[in-house]
Amino acid sequence: MRFATLFIFLGLLFTSFCHAAETRADNGTTKSGFAADTADWSDTAQEVLLNALSLTGIQYKYGGNSPDTGFDCSGFVRYVFKQAASLTLPHNARAISQLGQSVSKDELQPGDLVFFNTLKSAFSHVGIYLGDNRFIHAPSTGGGIQVVDMKDAYWAKRFNGARRIEPSETESSQPSLK
Repeated sequence: MRFATLFIFLGLLFTSFCHAAETRADNGTTKSGFAADTADWSDTAQEVLLNALSLTGIQYKYGGNSPDTGFDCSGFVRYVFKQAASLTLPHNARAISQLGQSVSKDELQPGDLVFFNTLKSAFSHVGIYLGDNRFIHAPSTGGGIQVVDMKDAYWAKRFNGARRIEPSETESSQPSLK
């Protein structure tokens, strides 16, 4: 089952990147207005997604930050971005929500971070956007890393926003605040 899920989302990933490549304008920008020289980020985003999907099924653990012990939501995102992009993110969803550039729901791209209000507190949950309105995250106790649809009523009404964190934003391994 885990490999079938990975295979399906690799197909979605490929389709998403093909579609994104087709939306570049003649002036060197994408529909979202970002410079087309983000090819390096596209490669990094692929690594982020592959790394995230490879962790599907690993159990939730409050404060967890490794495949051996399990993950909470921010520990999962932190681990994936460190492994795939050599970026060190905070181990706190609210702190992560202050990094990178804000992205509207209409401009989401695979690899963007999506935030939700799950604890009656804004930006209390974070996941990684996969494309096609789906994201991967570490749900609460009792669940494993899983892919869910953002259109699901639970997630749709709790969506707080999205951020794009690109390695090219900064010279160091620390993403910048924007």
